[in-house]
Amino acid sequence: MSRIISVANNKGGVGKTTTVINLGAGLQRQGKRVLLIDSDPQANMSQSLRIINQDRNIYRAMKGETPLDPVEILPGLDAIPSTLDLSGAEIELATEPGREYILKELIEPLRNRYNYILIDTPPSLGILTVNALTASQEVIIPLQAEYLATQGLTRLLEIVGKIQKRLNKDLSIGGVFMTQYDSRKILNREVAEFIKTNFGEDLFKTRVRDNIALAEAPAQGLDIFRYSPKSNGAQDYQALTREILSKNGKHSNKRQSQ
Repeated sequence: MSRIISVANNKGGVGKTTTVINLGAGLQRQGKRVLLIDSDPQANMSQSLRIINQDRNIYRAMKGETPLDPVEILPGLDAIPSTLDLSGAEIELATEPGREYILKELIEPLRNRYNYILIDTPPSLGILTVNALTASQEVIIPLQAEYLATQGLTRLLEIVGKIQKRLNKDLSIGGVFMTQYDSRKILNREVAEFIKTNFGEDLFKTRVRDNIALAEAPAQGLDIFRYSPKSNGAQDYQALTREILSKNGKHSNKRQSQ
């Protein structure tokens, strides 16, 4: 049965899409079967992987017109693309009974096919993000190493708490990690210490460094490992992948002992 992880932050530009693509590729390189789901109407993940104008998309599935139908990116790495039409879902699904559970129900038939399902969420806390969190066991949160990036975090954690209470008792904070990090900048180091103080064990050790290769790879339709395997970006996402595998391995052992 797959581990479902949402990558969420209600602030844009923090590296959610970059993380979903490269964490997914990192897990696939470790022999895991991985499904990536683009639940953001901006469809940045889909565009970065060159899967656009697909009839098999998340919008049609959430509208009940089709089941989730993955597109193969690489052997062991599949994706469900998004579309700009998804921007209307907030209004169209507003009166749908059980609207918070639509994505969870769509994912269920696919769970035995994958070890990990990663969901890229929009930079908002509307029905699409709620659907993603309701379907997930974990949420991991990328944060830029700057003060403004931490301000919206309180609201996200409030939403996570409400979802845990009302919709998904199995949801947990999988971890927080720094993106676009530059150790030469005093501000970055200060923010890193602030986050470490406030999140403790929930803070991943990996800090994804500011790296031009991570910005260039999507233009080629590639993950960082295929685009620039020796770059800092590849090294950092490889380290984050190992942390995710180690953490989920501990969760599995804990569940088996209970």
